Parts: sequence; C-alpha cells; structure tokens
Amino acid sequence: MVTITEHYDAYPYPARDPAEEDRRLITGSPSRPVEMDHYLWGGRRDWSQPLRVLVAGGGSGDGTVQLAQLLTDAGRPYDITYLDMAPRARAVAEARVARRGLSGVTFRTGSLLDAADMGVFDYIDCCGVLHHLPDPAAGFAALRAACAPGGGLGFMVYAPYGRSGVYPLQDAFGTLFEGLAPEARLARAKAIVARLPEGHPFRCNPHLVDHEASDAGFYDLLLHSQDRAFSVAALEQTLNATGWQVASYCQPGLYDPSEVAGPDHGLTGRAARSVAEQLRGTMKVHVAYAVPQGVQQQVARGTDRTLVPHLVGVPAGKLAQAVAAGRRVPVTAGGTRRDVALPKAAARLIAGIDGRRTLAEIARGAGADPLAFGALWSRVEAGLMPWGLLQYSGLLRR
Repeated sequence: MVTITEHYDAYPYPARDPAEEDRRLITGSPSRPVEMDHYLWGGRRDWSQPLRVLVAGGGSGDGTVQLAQLLTDAGRPYDITYLDMAPRARAVAEARVARRGLSGVTFRTGSLLDAADMGVFDYIDCCGVLHHLPDPAAGFAALRAACAPGGGLGFMVYAPYGRSGVYPLQDAFGTLFEGLAPEARLARAKAIVARLPEGHPFRCNPHLVDHEASDAGFYDLLLHSQDRAFSVAALEQTLNATGWQVASYCQPGLYDPSEVAGPDHGLTGRAARSVAEQLRGTMKVHVAYAVPQGVQQQVARGTDRTLVPHLVGVPAGKLAQAVAAGRRVPVTAGGTRRDVALPKAAARLIAGIDGRRTLAEIARGAGADPLAFGALWSRVEAGLMPWGLLQYSGLLRR
C-alpha cells in the first residue's frame, strides 16, 4: 500500500506552482479572517492582539498562504505554525510563502496527532485532512487538546452523497494496483476511467471535477488509500465525542431542509441538518467552524449595531445596483443555484458596506431611522447570511 506520506510526496495536493503567487491569491473557506471572526468570535475579536494559528496538515499551502497574506494586508499581528507529514508538500508551501515575502510562519514536519506538543492556538485550520486519518476521532481529539480557551477550529471533511461513484473506484483500484508505485497507479487508473461504462455512478456525477484538473487531483480523488466521508450525523457525533461542537457550517442555508422539503417539515437541530443533506444529495464536503464543547458562542448578528458588515464575493456597489434595479441575486451553493430577492430600499444600505463602517454608521449615512433600518437590514441578513455572503468583523476597522 502507498502510504499517505508517499502519496503526497509524489503528488502534493492541491497542485500549486509558487510562481503563480505573483498573479493570484487563492482564497476560500475556512480560514478567511473575516469569516473566522463572524462564526467563532461573534464579529468582535480584538485584532490588535496577535492571532496564534496552527495549520494542521497544511499540504501545499493554501490555508497558510491565505491566512498570512490576508492578515498581513490588514496589518494584523499573527504567528502561524504550518504542520505536515510530507516533506515535498511542505517545500511547495514554503516556496509560496517565500515568493510572497511573508513572515510570521514557522514550518514543521510531523503529525497533527502531536499538535498539543506545540502548545495551544487561538485558531486551528484543518482542511481536507481528518478524513484521511486511520482514526479521524483521534485527530479531532488531538486538535481539541491544542485549542486555547476562546479558540476555535475551521475544518473541511468529505461528505458522502456528492461523492457518489468515488468509493467503488477507490476500492477497485486499491485491489488492482497493490504493490505498484504511485506513478504506475496513476497511469493505469486513468486508462480504466476512460473506459468506464456510461451508467457508472462516477460518470453520472457532474459534481466531481478534481480528476480533470491535475494529476494530483486525480490521485487524491480516486487513488487515495485512506478516505472516509462523513454524513452530518456521523460528523457531529464525532465532534461531540472529542470535545467539540459545531459553531456553524460556512453556508448554513445548505443545512436547512426548508428549500427542498418546504417550511412545514417540523425538524430542528441535527435531524434537520441530516435531512437537508440527504434531500440535496449534492454536497461533496462539509466546511464548518467548531468551538470547544460547552462554549456559549453566538454567530454574529446585525442586532448589534456596533458590528462591521462585510460582503463576500461581490462588490457592494455592484450588488447595490442590482438590488436597486429589482434584480434577484444569483447564489450557487451545494451544487445548485437559487435567486435571492432583496428589497429595493435596501440598496442604499448595501452601498455603504466597505468593511470599515459599523451598521450604525451605515444607517446614519443612508439617513435611515432605527426602526426602518432594522426592518430592512433583517431582510438583507436573511437573504445573504445563509449562503456565506454577509459576515461581520472588525478586522479592517481602526
């Protein structure tokens, strides 16, 4: 069997070229500082205080580079520890950080199971790693031991339904290619995939694209020797058993069954989230934030007018123009698209969002009285927050 270290030394994942750091910054969930603040700290973190971060299983460096660059751009202090078992993947991540001239990052080779030996951290990133451990629960527990009081975890694990067709191929290839080197496994698997019959679940799944992007993507998707997908129920049970609780999924609207089942489903909590996952059937991953069990944590809400709103993925001016014109906002999440309607009168409020103004300042700038503002803003929140398009943080405020 090809070990995890051998796998990622042969094909560091995701495939990244450090030279491309001159042209783009790869961003996403989890581990955008604004998003972290919104879900973990109620939008109220004191960013003048240094943020101590562990990137557990840092791979080729996406999470490390994103965090270091965005915190540097915001002028906020940080100390990031990158940890991974694969030396070649670490080398790629180091080269990317060096290319950007970023400081404040320490690179270490090792297992996340030893995370607590490095101290405690305000924030832990673990994206695409826990589902590859022989015992994922041991990984969750190890990260809990490394979480500082008041800290949290941002993570991604695979989900089963959107990955239909993957696991039969992984099992077959594991049997067929036993004893082969990674390069030989890749070549033979590619030839077989090209000959799969039309009705094979893998060929019928339009949401699987990693195998088309790069050799590293193909290998990680179909030739991984250790890969477990988590349903909502299994994930939340594992979190609770290892000292964590979900703070929020990054697109909580996906976990509300109302869009598919209708508003009268009568379900709450984990049961509602599980049914939503089953009815959608398209989720490939679960991306979420967690806090230590028992923490009374609240996701940021606009009822606190001292909070600073941020729009994610769409410029405020462009969105305000569309809303003023009565156009719906297209939102794609979980492999499906929906159109969100916002009241035209909210356009002037949306136009005031710049990541620095508080809600109170936006209201004053728009000339809105408190009652009118509250009514409009609640509709903006209800339309955008479930899809991760509106979040709160004082990251950029001085």
